[in-house]
Amino acid sequence: MLQNYIPIALMLVIAAVFGVVMVNLSRWIGPRRPNFQKLSTYESGMIPVGSTRERVSIKYYVVGMLFIIFDIELVFLYPWAVTFSKLGAFALWEMFIFIALLFVGYIYILKKGALEWD
Repeated sequence: MLQNYIPIALMLVIAAVFGVVMVNLSRWIGPRRPNFQKLSTYESGMIPVGSTRERVSIKYYVVGMLFIIFDIELVFLYPWAVTFSKLGAFALWEMFIFIALLFVGYIYILKKGALEWD
């Protein structure tokens, strides 16, 4: 019974070795020419202004989360669009309800002012 798992264990070992080799490959065969600019924290060449511990407005994170939420909701539309001809009228009405709920959520965040950058 344990012999049935040998191919799986072998595949996991090969995958782990492959991952470690690929991560370290550039370190092993790549050129090493460190200088002050490459070793500095900021590689843009500009002198940093201010502290790195500045507070960021919560609006930045709220807009980011809203983007992710609505982006994930759009992912649900793609499989529906691909199989639309096979699904029939029921799926059409279900998608209308889904889009209406998305629209209600969008109106809600507009009314709350989540997308305003004051």
